[in-house]
This record gives sequence, C-alpha cells and structure tokens, in this order.
Amino acid sequence: MLETTIALIIFLFPLAYSPGPGNMFFAANGARFGLRATLPANFGYHLATWIVTAAIGFGLFTLMQQHPQIFALLKNAGAGYVLWIAWKLFRAGVTDGAPPSKPASFFDGAVLLVLNPKAYVIIALMFSQFLGHRDQPQPGAVLLITTVFTLNNFIAFIVWIKLGDTVASRFRSPNEARVLNMGFGVILGAVAVWMLVSY
Repeated sequence: MLETTIALIIFLFPLAYSPGPGNMFFAANGARFGLRATLPANFGYHLATWIVTAAIGFGLFTLMQQHPQIFALLKNAGAGYVLWIAWKLFRAGVTDGAPPSKPASFFDGAVLLVLNPKAYVIIALMFSQFLGHRDQPQPGAVLLITTVFTLNNFIAFIVWIKLGDTVASRFRSPNEARVLNMGFGVILGAVAVWMLVSY
C-alpha cells in the first residue's frame, strides 16, 4: 500500500503542479481574493473530485465511453461556465458601474470539476495504471487511489492559490488592480477555450 501511494504521488506530481485549467482558475481567484476567500471553491472542487474519481474507479468512465455525447455536453457546458466567470472578473477591472466581483463559491468549484471532461480522461488513465485490468475493481484500492489523488490535487491548488495571492500583493493601486483583474480574466477565458478544444 505504501509503495502504491508513493508511486501514485510521483505519477501525479507533474499533473498536479504544472500549469493547467484548474490551477490557473484557482491562481486567478487567489490573486483577486486571497487564500482564505478561495478555500470554499477549493473544497467544492475537491469534494467533487473525490466523488467523481471514486465513481470512475468503480466503472463510470466505461459507461460514459458508450455515450460520447455526454463528453460533448460536459465540454461545452464547462467551457461556457468558466467563460462566464472570466467575463465577470474581466468586467470588474474595466467597468466602474459593474457589480463587485465575488470569489468563486463552493458550488463554482464543484461545477468546474464536474463539467471538465479532460479530468475524467486523466482519472481513467490513472486507474488504468494503478488498478491494472481487473474485471472487478477492488474497493480498497479504488478508495486509496481516489483519496491520494484528491489530497495531492488539493495541496497543489493551495500552492497555486498562494502563488496568485503573492503576485497580486505587488499590485496595490486601483489601476494596477484593474490591470490584474483584466489579465486574470483573459487567463480564465483562455482556460475556457482550452476546455472547449481539448479532448
């Protein structure tokens, strides 16, 4: 069990800590609102991560592969949702009359994971490497892999949120803050496009 855990962490390290849509989303929120205000979204994302990962480990991905239209729906809905969040953040930096933006919520975090089909593919790949090709997955192994995967991602996102917060601390004036908001709005827009064209 310990060997599996260590091997899994090594396997997941580059996936969790390299720049990706989830990391960029949380870095942008960390920059705009700080670590503490971004924690609810992080908890929402990773509760959804644990549930979806366990479901895939017990066979959900195989079922979804039989209905490719599900992936298309998730991809389009997820990209649209992130683009909407990006637009709100961008407008917070350019329109004085716009309502003040709010940090991503627990619900926003959960939706970001659920509507990201790329995450489903990565999770299925992980299980193919660490569960082997058993006809019936072993519940203990599925739950261990699910938990390690979720905790590793949670810690990685904390690092990215803190990085975003640190970058933002250098932008003190209102004008600088507007530029930062616009910049991260553009980054989140790019995340939406990435979600739309990937997989």
